[in-house]
Amino acid sequence: MTAPSPLETAGSRLDPWFGAYAARAHGMRASEIRALFAVANRPEVVSLAGGMPFLEGLPLDVIAETMQRLITTKGTTALQYGSGQGEEVLREHITRVVALEGVEAHADDVVVTTGSQQALDLVTRIFVDPGDVVLAEAPSYVGALGVFRSYQADVVHVPMDADGLVPGELDTTLVRLKAEGRRVKLLYTVPNFQNPAGVTLSLERRPQVLEVCRRHGVLVVEDNPYGLLRYEGEPLPALRSYDEEGVLYLGSFSKTFAPGYRVGFVIAPHAVREKLVLASEASILSPSNASQLAVATYLETCDWKAQIKDYQELYRERRDALVGALAEHLPTTSWNVPAGGFFVWVRLPEGLDARSMLPRAVTARVAYVPGTAFYYDGSGSDHMRLSFCFPTPDRIREGVRRLATVVNAEAELVELFGTSAQPDPDAEDVEGPAPDLA
Repeated sequence: MTAPSPLETAGSRLDPWFGAYAARAHGMRASEIRALFAVANRPEVVSLAGGMPFLEGLPLDVIAETMQRLITTKGTTALQYGSGQGEEVLREHITRVVALEGVEAHADDVVVTTGSQQALDLVTRIFVDPGDVVLAEAPSYVGALGVFRSYQADVVHVPMDADGLVPGELDTTLVRLKAEGRRVKLLYTVPNFQNPAGVTLSLERRPQVLEVCRRHGVLVVEDNPYGLLRYEGEPLPALRSYDEEGVLYLGSFSKTFAPGYRVGFVIAPHAVREKLVLASEASILSPSNASQLAVATYLETCDWKAQIKDYQELYRERRDALVGALAEHLPTTSWNVPAGGFFVWVRLPEGLDARSMLPRAVTARVAYVPGTAFYYDGSGSDHMRLSFCFPTPDRIREGVRRLATVVNAEAELVELFGTSAQPDPDAEDVEGPAPDLA
């Protein structure tokens, strides 16, 4: 009889390779957003959960003709391997796009990535050792928290208010962590229409946050997928426009064009850029030439600035529909009114738990994301994130009406018994695959 291998004895019946995984794999967790989509994508469910752009707003016929011409004229280049840093023609276009937010960059400063999610992964890979601290807003983007967890970072949240990250709280947190002997590597921030809270870092606070980080020797990672989707006024200057050496700027075409191409980028100082290129080549060899040239062709041949204005008007109408429906159907809750982006952050009445309430919401054919998804320690159960970018205004209003029946029923239970009901064991399973939501 053959003796069992060490891997078999260290494993389990459910997973015989359990003992072989790297330590960092054991900290990986399923995204609460991704787990929703098997149910939330059903046509009978109004999904206020995912941040999917409304692609029907694009001139798809014009884009189809443009892409056909690209393959006809440049197909052998588009379908070939490319540079690890990305195609120069696209990098040149990126410098012109970010100039709208005051960023002065050269094409050599840009590294093209497979969506901004890969950019975040690469930045974390080259800077963070296990046990290092990454600072993030409270709450913070769930996809970023997943990356930091996968590299065994310790995330420490810094409070926000209606004007974004609080510089004084940031300074206090850094002083405390230094006194504790902990090493802080990065501040991760979404300064414009933050995901999930929808707030924007004020113009006054932007240089203050950078000054605090500069004084403490902390690199700032500015994640800015929504900055051009501002509903009123001109875009605010990016953090990168104040400090080229102390800020890594992450951008994406997923929200302003189309997420299916998976094109993002990092703008970084020269030495950091070289490390990012090496890390990207080790991971994927090179980003997709076809996707890069498709985006470059779109920027060259289509009126992309007019398209962004169309999106601004479309999303403003949907934001107003959501906020109006909350005022009508859920006046017992409180919420922000974002000046752009995709999300409204809703505080529930006292005693309600957004996570435990979710199965009953899905049963009522409406979906949202519990606030617990956006905190490293799982707090935030008194909040939910509602997304208004994808459903039509009428569907948004109907979704909030359905949600109100669930919230009000839960509030009655709390009033009667002092606690909300526990998750319904007969509720539909919400596990399943989902699109990337970077």
